[in-house]
Amino acid sequence: MKGVETGPGRTSPPRSPWSGARAGPDHADLAALLARVAVGDRAAFDAMYDRVAAPVFGTVRNVVRDPGLTEEVTQEVFVEVWRAASRFDARKGSPMAWVATIAHRRAVDRVRSEQRSADRDRRAASPMIAYDDVAETVEDNLDRERVRRCLGSLTDLQREAVTLAYYGGYTYRQVAGLLGVPAGTVSTRMRDGLIRLRDCLGAGR
Repeated sequence: MKGVETGPGRTSPPRSPWSGARAGPDHADLAALLARVAVGDRAAFDAMYDRVAAPVFGTVRNVVRDPGLTEEVTQEVFVEVWRAASRFDARKGSPMAWVATIAHRRAVDRVRSEQRSADRDRRAASPMIAYDDVAETVEDNLDRERVRRCLGSLTDLQREAVTLAYYGGYTYRQVAGLLGVPAGTVSTRMRDGLIRLRDCLGAGR
């Protein structure tokens, strides 16, 4: 994998996103690293990379599937983390959930982009306006906004658990370890959160 382009004259060392990363990064430690990344601390970025690269790569791979595209999207994720670190707000969720959300969104966007590109190529010979493309783009944007709104209606623990399990691909036990709460509590909160999400998303259609 190429080094992550982090800005003019700033490129992280080449790394393999599936090796050497720690499992279950500590909340406070990772939040502190993100705070330092927000002010351009390269050493903090490298340390954060070591802690989250493997789960980020796994999240992207689960969506994208293609190995080459997975590496590209993973690099894009870390570029966004570098640039957007100042927007992380610990009051709204854990740092791992924040990074996992970025990874999942980037992966989904890439899959949709690849699909639309293939569709456009198939219709390239037609002079007609691609109304389906326009409608699909509008629907995708509405869907993302609806999901964000519905996630905002959950309690902090429900939102954290659902985000880590769905976007990060963690098991109940792993989520419990990341959040520092009993696995039974995570299971209950996630079930309740998913029910609320289902009802909210259903009502929004």
